[in-house]
Amino acid sequence: MKKILITGSNGLLGQKLAELLLAQPDVEVLATSRGENKLETIMPELPFASLDVTDRIQVETVVSLFRPTHIIHTAAMTNVDQCESDREGALLLNRDAVQYLVNACEKYGAHLIHVSTDFIFDGEDGPYTETAEANPVNFYGETKLLAEKIVQQARCKWAILRTVLVYGVAHDYGRTNIVLWVRDSLQAGKVIKVVEDQFRTPTLAEDLAQGCWLAAKHDAEGIFNISGSEMLTPYDMALQVADYFNLDKALIDKADASSFSQPAKRPPKTGFIISKAQKDLGYRPHSFAEGIQIVAEQAARN
Repeated sequence: MKKILITGSNGLLGQKLAELLLAQPDVEVLATSRGENKLETIMPELPFASLDVTDRIQVETVVSLFRPTHIIHTAAMTNVDQCESDREGALLLNRDAVQYLVNACEKYGAHLIHVSTDFIFDGEDGPYTETAEANPVNFYGETKLLAEKIVQQARCKWAILRTVLVYGVAHDYGRTNIVLWVRDSLQAGKVIKVVEDQFRTPTLAEDLAQGCWLAAKHDAEGIFNISGSEMLTPYDMALQVADYFNLDKALIDKADASSFSQPAKRPPKTGFIISKAQKDLGYRPHSFAEGIQIVAEQAARN
C-alpha cells in the first residue's frame, strides 16, 4: 500500500497527478495545496488538506498526521519572470519549502519525489542527459538548482524528475498553454509572433504525472529526465497546432528571442534525452501531435 502526498494539487501537474493516483488500486492519496481545494467539484472523493509548503510547522503537522510513504512535490514558483522580480518569494517557495519537506521526509521515513526543470541549464548544448553540468541563466533556474542540491543531500530516499515546457488543460486554472493560445489567437484572426530560435522537448502534463507515478511505483532513486521526446521550437509547435485545427498559418510570424523584452533570460536550446526513464521506469510520452489532440478534446469538454 502506497500513501502518496501531493503538494501543489491545485496546479496543472498537481491536478493531473491527483486524477491519476485516485484511479490506482492500493494507493491512498492526500492532495494538498495552499488555500481552498479547487478540485472539490470535479473530484469530490479526493482527500484534501490545506498546506502552505513555505510554513515549516504546517509541513511537519500534515506529514506527521498522514504519514505518507511518498511525497510528490509539484508546488513551486514557476513563473520565470516573477522569480526575477520577487527573489525573496522565489527562494521561499523553490528552496526553503524543499528543505522543510526534506526534514519531514527524513523524520517520518517518506520517499521524496521532487519536480525540477530544464532551466537549471544554460541551453548552450541541449538536449541534456541526467549527468549534464548545470549552469542556470536566470534566477528561477538558480532557485531550482539550489533545491536539487538540498534534495541530493537528503538522508531519505529521493528522486529528482526534471521536465521541460509542460502544457495541458486544468480546472479553474488561470494560465493558458501554447496549444490553446495559438488556436484562440488564430481563430480570432490575430497575427502572432512565435520564437523560432529556442528549442525544447515539450511535455504533456499527463505524461509528467505518469512519470511521477512511475517513480513512486518503482521507488525510483536518483535523477530522471521526464519530458516529451521531440525537439521543437515554439514556432514548430504553433505550425502543428494550426494544422490540427485547420487554421491560417500565414498569421504565424517567426521571431527571435531577442525581439521579446522579458525580465528573465531564457536558455536557447534545452530539451532532454529521456532514455533512462524509458528504460528504468517504462516511461512512454505522447508525441506533440497526440498532445494537441488530448488538449483539444479536454478544452472542448471544459
